[in-house]
Amino acid sequence: MAKPVFVALDLDNEEKLKQILAKLGAPKDTYIKVGMELFFNSGSNLVRKLADQGYKIFLDLKMHDIPNTVYNGAKQLAQLGITCTTVHALGGGQMIKAAKDGLVAGTPTGKTVPKLLAVTELTSISDVILKHEQNCSLPMNEQVVSLAKTAKKANADGVICSPLEVKDLRKAVGDDFLYVTPGIRPQGNANDDQARTATPAQAKEYGSSAIVVGRPITLASNPQEAYEAIKKEFN
Repeated sequence: MAKPVFVALDLDNEEKLKQILAKLGAPKDTYIKVGMELFFNSGSNLVRKLADQGYKIFLDLKMHDIPNTVYNGAKQLAQLGITCTTVHALGGGQMIKAAKDGLVAGTPTGKTVPKLLAVTELTSISDVILKHEQNCSLPMNEQVVSLAKTAKKANADGVICSPLEVKDLRKAVGDDFLYVTPGIRPQGNANDDQARTATPAQAKEYGSSAIVVGRPITLASNPQEAYEAIKKEFN
C-alpha cells in the first residue's frame, strides 16, 4: 500500500453509501473502509460489487474467535477482492496465523492476497480503561508494542494502532510492517468518541503507513474536497 487514506463508511444502508460514494471521486482513486454496520446490513455481495467497480476496500470486521473459525471466515473474505481486513491481536498468535492462512487459501489464483492487519488497542481505549477494565499492568505504548510483536511473529502484515504509538512501534517492531492508524482528526474537528487522535500531518510525521478518516470527510459539505485535502496533508 502506498500511503492511502481510507474513508470510513460507517453507514447502515446502500442508499446512503451511493450518495457518499458519488461525492468522493473515481473508484480507482478511492480507498474505502467497510465496517460491521454496512457489512451486516448489505453483506458480502455489496463488498464484491464495490471491489469489481475498482474501489480499494479495507474490510474491517475485527475477527476474534477460535483459530479454526477465523481461518474459515478469512478464507471466505479473501474471495471478495478486498485490499485488507482485520483481526483482534488479543485473540493470540495462533488465531492471527490462522487468519493469514485462511486469506492465502481463499485468494483466487492470480489475485493478490489481502493484507492482514491486527487491531492492537482500539483508539477509543484510554489508559484508564486499559488499567481498570482490561486489568492490563502495562502502559498503553508497551501493551501496543507487545501485541504488534505477537502479530508480526504470527505472519500478519501490519497492525491497527493509534498514530501516537507508531514511532515506538517502528523502533520495536521494524519498518517492514504496516501501521494503519484511525483516530485521525484534521485541525479544528471534534474528537468524537476517539481518545487517542492526531491530525493527518502528525500521522505523516509519526510514520503511519495509511490512515483512516470517517466523519471529517463523510459529514463535510464537500466530501471530495475534504478527502483530497486530507490526502494532500498526509502525503
